[in-house]
Amino acid sequence: MPVITLPDGSQRSFDHAVTIADVAMDIGPGLAKAALAGKIDGKVVDLSTTLESDVNLAIVTGKDDDALELIRHDAAHVMAQAVQELYPGTQVTIGPAIENGFYYDFARDEPFTPDDLGKIEDRMREIVGRDLPIEREVLSRDEAKKVFADLGEHYKVEIIDAIPEGEEISIYRQGDWFDVCRGPHLPSTGKLPKGFKLMKLAGAYWRGDASKQMLQRVYGTAWRDKKELNAYLHNLEEAEKRDHRKIGKALDLFHAQDEAPGMVFWHDKGWSIYLTVQNYIREKLRHHGYQEVHTPQVIDRSLWEKSGHWDKFGDMIFTTHSESRDYAIKPMNCPAHIQIYNHGLKSYRDLPLRLAEFGSCHRNEPSGTLHGLMRVRNFVQDDAHIFCTEEQILSEVLAFTDLLFEVYKDFGFEQVEVKLSTRPEQRVGDDALWDKAEKSLEDALNERGLDWELQPGEGAFYGPKIEFSLRDCLNRVWQCGTIQLDFSMPERLGANYIAEDNSKKTPVMLHRAILGSLERFIGILIEQHAGAMPLWLNPTQAVIMNITDKHAPFAQEAAKFLQDKGFRVDLDLRNEKIGFKIREHTLQKVPYLLVVGDREVEDRALAVRTRDGKDLGTLSLDALAEHLQEKVDSRS
Repeated sequence: MPVITLPDGSQRSFDHAVTIADVAMDIGPGLAKAALAGKIDGKVVDLSTTLESDVNLAIVTGKDDDALELIRHDAAHVMAQAVQELYPGTQVTIGPAIENGFYYDFARDEPFTPDDLGKIEDRMREIVGRDLPIEREVLSRDEAKKVFADLGEHYKVEIIDAIPEGEEISIYRQGDWFDVCRGPHLPSTGKLPKGFKLMKLAGAYWRGDASKQMLQRVYGTAWRDKKELNAYLHNLEEAEKRDHRKIGKALDLFHAQDEAPGMVFWHDKGWSIYLTVQNYIREKLRHHGYQEVHTPQVIDRSLWEKSGHWDKFGDMIFTTHSESRDYAIKPMNCPAHIQIYNHGLKSYRDLPLRLAEFGSCHRNEPSGTLHGLMRVRNFVQDDAHIFCTEEQILSEVLAFTDLLFEVYKDFGFEQVEVKLSTRPEQRVGDDALWDKAEKSLEDALNERGLDWELQPGEGAFYGPKIEFSLRDCLNRVWQCGTIQLDFSMPERLGANYIAEDNSKKTPVMLHRAILGSLERFIGILIEQHAGAMPLWLNPTQAVIMNITDKHAPFAQEAAKFLQDKGFRVDLDLRNEKIGFKIREHTLQKVPYLLVVGDREVEDRALAVRTRDGKDLGTLSLDALAEHLQEKVDSRS
């Protein structure tokens, strides 16, 4: 007689075993119609799952976040069925739900074409319209292998062979089509919403092994309804327009080339943005009690072996050799900062000690992963390490969190997602220390009233961490900031301090970054603002344009006046029509377009226009400087 406890705490009792679908119907026909799956003690399962004992149960409907993975997984199966109906002899391999969609890898002699996507999508909609029941069956290993071998699906046979002994082998049927799958799935194909679309074709090696056969991958996206789908497609179009690589080229900010893969060639305008960001962070750090340091780029291999990075990073470390010694081009700054800490005896009175560095790091990222500013081989971190006592952890984390939100707000990011990652299975240090460390981080988050998500087991081997992710204007999430608690490296590299009782103790080391890497953060900023940076960041804040040559002397005088006030102002004295100049500088995203004509010369003023077409009228030089300074100070 199972007792079912629902999320609101209410209970329903039955005198016989029931399915989750039965429970939904017992609650009400409306819920039964909307039900897509169940969630038992946090695990999503099929509606057909039988309940024989007491459980905590939630009914999953299309309104729930868990529905998206179900929808995408089913869309993959429906796509595979459509492909095999349209193109007999095609083998299906693996087809998971992924972020924002799904894919399936197919083995087929004839390549798919973009025209095939429309045909497959049409057949998918037809299969949805058939409303085929989706049913789960469990087979023995030998039965499952024989079924797929008889169909000529040798990839599926290989998948079955890879399933660990003792693990159940299930297949899901929808009409005459079926596939090996753990599930769960929707109750029928008719439950798949209409908000799906096939997106693109790609190649993929079987099992990701370049020595094996190249398969054809079909990507799709799926959402709860057409409204969500259209919003996603709109964001894709916007993301394409905002691609920082295209904008970087159009605005002459930076470039990359094959002679230095994964390295950035910063041009004057791009470097101006870079230095503005860097100097802003530098001032913030100075105000918050950090010491700025600088450490070598090339350090002997032995230090990286002691710290553990040599084994961890392996082939990702760039190396060099000189006079019978091996060196690493540093992939990170932590061990070098401990060397500064170790230089001279430290007392508890010296703690906390906050060491910051705009550290240039190199990592030999695979060439296929390199992506503009977002994934590079050479990057600069706004890196810092705080050496403190265990008692100081909470206060230091609180101070860092305040600084981080202050910085993000200044850059225009209001939506910040926070996650706390706790002890992994493989770790160093005793549980009592982990308890204290995790509680310190949790207390800091709660004291600031932050909403946060727990990530059990996702901490570093040396300690827990908090991750901070930005949500941009296209609803994309970028993980940038982090603070990690390290009990291991200071001890491995001999860091200590003299405690109040004259004993020698190892300091706690907090690894922390706000932007992550300057390159990637600037890429995010470019896409966030579509290249139209806020005034304080824009490389050219204003351009002064003359209408005729006789207006040039005052234009030059006005430019020097504003430049002396600290503004980044350019002159455009070309013999071109003023409309042409305005259009050109608008395309270059210059925030303020300043025009000099007869009246402006007479009034010793400038006609002021913004890049979005707003006419601010005529302002005196003093009034304009005051207006610009107000905008810079407010970072609007």
